Amino acid sequence: MSLLNIVILAAGKGTRMYSDKPKVLHALAGKPMVQHVLDCASLLTPQQVCVVYGHGGEAVPLALQEYAAKFVIQEPQLGTGHAVQQALPHLQDGSRTLVLYGDVPLIQHSTLHQMQQAGEGLVLLTVNLDNPAGYGRIVRNVQGDVLCIVEEKDATPEQREICEVNTGILLAPTGEMRAWLGKLGNNNAQGEYYLTDIVAMAVQDGIAVHTVQPSQKWEVEGINNKVQLATLERIWQQTVANRLMIQGVTLADPARIDVRGNLACGRDVEIDVGCIFEGEVSLGDRVRVGAYTVMRNTTIAQGTQIAPYSHIDASEVGANCHIGPYARLRPGSKLHDDAHVGNFVEIKNSEIGQGSKANHLSYIGDSTVGSRVNIGAGTITCNYDGANKFRTIIEDDAFIGSDTQLVAPVTVGKGATIGAGSTITTNAPAGELTLSRGRQTTIPGWQRPQKGKK
Repeated sequence: MSLLNIVILAAGKGTRMYSDKPKVLHALAGKPMVQHVLDCASLLTPQQVCVVYGHGGEAVPLALQEYAAKFVIQEPQLGTGHAVQQALPHLQDGSRTLVLYGDVPLIQHSTLHQMQQAGEGLVLLTVNLDNPAGYGRIVRNVQGDVLCIVEEKDATPEQREICEVNTGILLAPTGEMRAWLGKLGNNNAQGEYYLTDIVAMAVQDGIAVHTVQPSQKWEVEGINNKVQLATLERIWQQTVANRLMIQGVTLADPARIDVRGNLACGRDVEIDVGCIFEGEVSLGDRVRVGAYTVMRNTTIAQGTQIAPYSHIDASEVGANCHIGPYARLRPGSKLHDDAHVGNFVEIKNSEIGQGSKANHLSYIGDSTVGSRVNIGAGTITCNYDGANKFRTIIEDDAFIGSDTQLVAPVTVGKGATIGAGSTITTNAPAGELTLSRGRQTTIPGWQRPQKGKK
């Protein structure tokens, strides 16, 4: 198979978006629509990717700088043929060039692969529409061979009755395409240089013209306004929801889930309504996610239960944990197995050991919490002095009484108890009761109360 170049046209003004942001940078499923196209293109392992931009100046290359693409400006914008001409200096002959569109975000790898397998020559991606208004028509002869593409404004009444339309996506031999683009004129209703005019040139040169159709029509739907953007967003979310349910995930309502990235689920996962998953999220077997939970770049191990309205960001949660409702795990949080983080508890850049609990109204930041620790309601780790951050260490089996402030850097020893209402500014020794009511005091030999036998 010959080498592949990909040209992504992303120079449109997007007038109907009524936005200062370039059209292709408006988000669908959590990322700019042109990024969807780039991600799909990368799966084809191309030799070169060129993004032709225009409207919005450097905003497009700046937003996509993580990609190894060549960014080429089109100024002024004189049509799709003119746009591809801007990329030609960066394309090598002896290869094939695939033309994609930054505002057609949901094209699928399987469709593009099918185009690659369709044969040598020129390959067009077409689709049959019940209402083809606004699209260029595929004109064929009586034998069914493609003759040309006619834009609607230039079409005859008979040609406008054709339902097979051009999507704009095509694959062509680079050398031939370079020659065809050099012959383009703009004698048409728009006064533009149409990329579609190369089809008639290919036919004239005796080059085979093949057509491929996508498995789903939404793959080739373009976005020109916010209504179309919202419509395609819901189509995509429904598609993702269907995939999840086919894989065995239970969704309380497949119309009320948003996946803005990749969501991997184990067996018997249950997701309630209104949940949002961003970035890379992994849910283990038997995980249950309560309503209106938001997760981003997070891993949840098997058996964990997440109550409604919890927010979990860039965190790792062990097996059989209980989180929420209204809990917040900020980046860098790690919960070991059987940990409990309850309502209105915020964890940030902290490790919570196995079986430890912070069930009510607490902030645990920049801390290392051991196993079987109980953190009472209203506890705060004071990790910031206004300039620098410090770490709190709470060792295994410690008990932190309610309304305690632990002023970092400070260590609470193994098995220590901190009396309710204390402000702890120095290390609390292991196995002792330490409290601070007026002044900090340690009571040697104190024994924690034990539960009575039932």
